[in-house]
Amino acid sequence: MTGNGTMQGFGGKNTQVVCYAPNKITFNGIWQGGDPFDYSLPLFILQLAMIVFSTRVFVFLLKPFRQPRVIAEIFGGLIFGPSGLGRYEAFTKKIFPTQSIMILETMANIGLLYFLFLVGVEMDLSIIRRTGKKSIAVALAGMVLPFLIAAAAYSKIVPPHVHQKGHEERVDKATFIIFFGVAISVTAFPVLARILAELKLLGTELGRIAMSSAIVNDMLAWILLALGIAFAQSRYILEFEPTANVPQNPHLSVSWIMILSTIFVSFCIFVLRPGIGWIIRRMPEGESVSDFHICLILSGVLLCGFITDSIGTHSIFGAFLFGLVIPNGPLGSNIIEKLEDFVSGLLLPLFFAISGLRTNIRSMTYSAKWIWTLLVLVLCSLAKIGATFFTALFYGIPTRDGVALGLLMNTKGLIEMIVLNVGRDQEVLSDEIFALMVIIAVLTTAIIIPMVTAVYRPGRRFIPYKRRTIQKSKPDAELRLLACIHNARSVPTIISLLDLSHPSKKSPIYVYALQLVELTGRASAMLIVNTRKSGHPALNKTQAQGDQIVTAFETYEQHATFVTVQPLTAISPYSTMHEDICNLAKHKRVSLIVVPFHKQQTIDGGMESPNPAFRTVNQNVLANAPCSVGILVDRGLGASTRATNSHAVHSIIVLFFGGPDDREALAYASRMSGSPCVGLTVFRFIPGDEARESIIRHEESSTDNGSLSVVTDKDKDRQTDEDFICDFRLKTSNNESVIYMEKVTNNGEETVSAIRSIDNIYDLYIVGRGEGMVSPLTAGLTDWSECPELGAIGDLLASSDFGLAVSVLVVQQYVGMGLQGDGVETPDSPAAQQPDQPLIDQHLSKALSYAFGKHQNLPN
Repeated sequence: MTGNGTMQGFGGKNTQVVCYAPNKITFNGIWQGGDPFDYSLPLFILQLAMIVFSTRVFVFLLKPFRQPRVIAEIFGGLIFGPSGLGRYEAFTKKIFPTQSIMILETMANIGLLYFLFLVGVEMDLSIIRRTGKKSIAVALAGMVLPFLIAAAAYSKIVPPHVHQKGHEERVDKATFIIFFGVAISVTAFPVLARILAELKLLGTELGRIAMSSAIVNDMLAWILLALGIAFAQSRYILEFEPTANVPQNPHLSVSWIMILSTIFVSFCIFVLRPGIGWIIRRMPEGESVSDFHICLILSGVLLCGFITDSIGTHSIFGAFLFGLVIPNGPLGSNIIEKLEDFVSGLLLPLFFAISGLRTNIRSMTYSAKWIWTLLVLVLCSLAKIGATFFTALFYGIPTRDGVALGLLMNTKGLIEMIVLNVGRDQEVLSDEIFALMVIIAVLTTAIIIPMVTAVYRPGRRFIPYKRRTIQKSKPDAELRLLACIHNARSVPTIISLLDLSHPSKKSPIYVYALQLVELTGRASAMLIVNTRKSGHPALNKTQAQGDQIVTAFETYEQHATFVTVQPLTAISPYSTMHEDICNLAKHKRVSLIVVPFHKQQTIDGGMESPNPAFRTVNQNVLANAPCSVGILVDRGLGASTRATNSHAVHSIIVLFFGGPDDREALAYASRMSGSPCVGLTVFRFIPGDEARESIIRHEESSTDNGSLSVVTDKDKDRQTDEDFICDFRLKTSNNESVIYMEKVTNNGEETVSAIRSIDNIYDLYIVGRGEGMVSPLTAGLTDWSECPELGAIGDLLASSDFGLAVSVLVVQQYVGMGLQGDGVETPDSPAAQQPDQPLIDQHLSKALSYAFGKHQNLPN
């Protein structure tokens, strides 16, 4: 039968003993009588469901405040403890009775075991080599000072235990300093990765230093914690009579623990790692890891945990170390894919629930010891910030970055909770200190994001640049492009577009190939941003695809001339992914962002959307881009035949209606026309008599309403179109591969008919988005638009119903938005949108337009 009682333990302490009936595991149903809460399995299922549900509720509530998930997980545990619902005795006895805690804690430790194993698998120790001594110095500086403060405050924090024989004993000083110092100086690596991703700092120098320093900090913390556990398990808190179960020589016990731990570490490095690598090499290339190998690894986690627990450290050390020695590659990727969601979403909240059940805020009675503990915790946090800041200054890191780095290194979370729980289990930390440190951990982590956001603002560093458009770029200057990629399918299309863009010695092309990866809250995904070249560890399925993308671009760069490609990876939620794209474009001073259309062509020629979130990303980029943007609709452009001689094998057509977007489209096409492998046709639409009358009536209406400035701007815009077309024709007058045509139309119906009449010989259509342009030539076309972000003509060409299966590039020109985030008025405002070459009078332009032999005036 179930029950509990007390017995005398070591030192006269009362130890609670819990009994349970082994036949009360599963419940036979309410119809058989009895209470399901008296049976362990249904009670555990209910507890698990409540814990996971409460965690998800807090995640939802804290999401608007940009708080890391660990805060919600801690709150989800605290709500069931004596600081929350646990205050009510009826609730505790019914939902969390004492006899159920053993099962709950066992499952929580299994979840913790596998989570730390995954943390070890995900850690990329090579990042430490890339940042050098800087990260090691930052990590050491942030740990030494808190340890010194903890040592100085030992007598003020730790109260003496009064032994029954009359004299006092305190917790061993070295043991307390280790536990307290590690808990206050540790940096939670998984939580820090999520915060950096939330703040868009993963790809910055500050993010790389913070991540590498956190890894070094965690490694040192694990070593010190292992030493602290060894001391704690072999010491006497109070004097008691020696028994057979108590070691007679504590120092000898510590020595054996450290010796056996060193042997186990050496075994993992020199035997386990090469053995697992040998198994991986024997697997057929291209095949997934077998279930046998996955089960073998998962069993190895438990075995390593058992070994380190038997040695006298803790089972989590064995699991974490076993994860570190797993070679990065398909094996690690498969393990993460199979375990991460189950462990992080289902089992790990149990650990926070156990921590919450142990946290009793009411135990923090007002006393001098409480005040001293709070003061020491605050001083240690400030000392960690200060030590990190001055170390950063020593290595030449800017002041703002140093302050932000100090704040980031104070990130707390799961690692600190583990240290606190182990310290409480070993009776090194009292209930009062335990509760106070849990609260401080929550508060410290909660204020990290707002404080770093206030201190570190990367946007201030961006220097305004003039060449935000291709039209404004000098013909003899480097052209910088940002190509966004969702999957490997987009790579051939981007490479074909680069070939068409005519890289030359005078005007080389620098491409930032940005792979876009959705942030799903996994620490494993966050490390991808630091993998800049192929050959780095593939941490998961997405990164394996990223290696293919990087390899493809590296191969292209080796064979192409005057093209430089830098592969990058951005990891963020789809809702904020445009911020990464726009910030990178601004930081790298690119002239054009190319994003893939959210729909892909199917085998039967139709268009399907693999992920609707891609469309939201494109729309946000169009609305916030600091330069021109092109949306590329791929219908086989990547499969186009390459040039084998000087003849043009790529046919491109530009549909020109007028306006900034069309001018930008023509400017890009004009650059392409310089390639001997490109044949360019410019198809200009001119308003007929009816369309001009409609325009005049609209302008007169605007004048009557007092909008004279709008009419003046339209006149200037039409003048700019004429001048730009004339300038383009002068430049290409000697280029036989460029053909210029005009078509007079009066309405949208005639425009569609004219487009349909074009020969189906072109590989790529380039059109302007026409944002803000009102023209009778496209009237009515927007009423049936499926994708307004493509504009009226772009949507028409991309539609499956149009029957024209050809690739389309829809261009939107950056026209400036007055004062930008840098506080400087951009030179690309509409008033400054003038061609670089001298303008020619409009009448001369019209006269010259009939002088070119390649001019064709199509019949109406």
